[in-house]
Amino acid sequence: MERIHYGGWDNCYRLQNESVEVIVTADVGPRIIRLGRPGAINLFKEFPDMMGLKDGDEWRIYGGHRLWHAPESKPRTYHPDNRPVHVEEMENGIRTVQEVESSTGIEKQMAISIGNSGPYVNVMHRLVNHNLWPVTLSVWAVSVMAPGGIAILPQPPYRPHEKVVTPSHPMVLWPYTTMNDPRWLWGEKFIQLQQDPNAETPQKIGMALPAGKAYYLLDNYLFIKRFDHIEGADYPDFGCSFETFTNSDMLELESLSPLKTVQPGCAAEHKEQWTVLENVDMTTNEAQIEKVLTDVL
Repeated sequence: MERIHYGGWDNCYRLQNESVEVIVTADVGPRIIRLGRPGAINLFKEFPDMMGLKDGDEWRIYGGHRLWHAPESKPRTYHPDNRPVHVEEMENGIRTVQEVESSTGIEKQMAISIGNSGPYVNVMHRLVNHNLWPVTLSVWAVSVMAPGGIAILPQPPYRPHEKVVTPSHPMVLWPYTTMNDPRWLWGEKFIQLQQDPNAETPQKIGMALPAGKAYYLLDNYLFIKRFDHIEGADYPDFGCSFETFTNSDMLELESLSPLKTVQPGCAAEHKEQWTVLENVDMTTNEAQIEKVLTDVL
């Protein structure tokens, strides 16, 4: 771990081993602005006109990986994270703690760690209730991916009609979701969503994702986002443990925890594990995707 300047911010922290690198901002946040193999491309999107900015009351997307609380609502969800965070060193990583949000009474924390070897990053997201009353929320972990890649979402195993009559999982649409948009590939085993820098409209779906993992392939680098999907739990947005959104700038992979009523002084937590692999040769063909994922996992 080392303290560095990055992207116009004076105070950032780099966590790195021979296989993976993350850069965490301390001047704003909590936020992880970079993820990748050491010396390789940033798999997270950076918004050039916002890099290095801080302070102010305007919410900025910045890029990278951020922590929200769901269900989404304006202005509550969009409380700016433009202020410095408190940084605590921990074993193999750091914890960043945001000032309590004045508009919500919620404190955001993000603990990031990597091992001495291996392409793995552990991120624990924590929302602490500093109000005098209970708050019901979901921990919402949003990874803003760099443009040009494709999201790959595993479907539950196919079962023929003769053997099952009950549904397997919900899928949720937004009013601007158009299922015939060419960026979508609706397969038997995977749903795929291509990020297109020339796209004119956004797209979004949510779903229960029993596999507890989603993928993003960019330039032969594969990002794997793992999280717990708890069967039967009460999730926001009609039962979504995962959502994905894209526009012309980026694509988001978003995991969510079950809704929890958090008592004053208590917290809700949600853990993700990330893996970054290189030299992954994969097309949109489902059989080939399945073979590659079987080989690398």
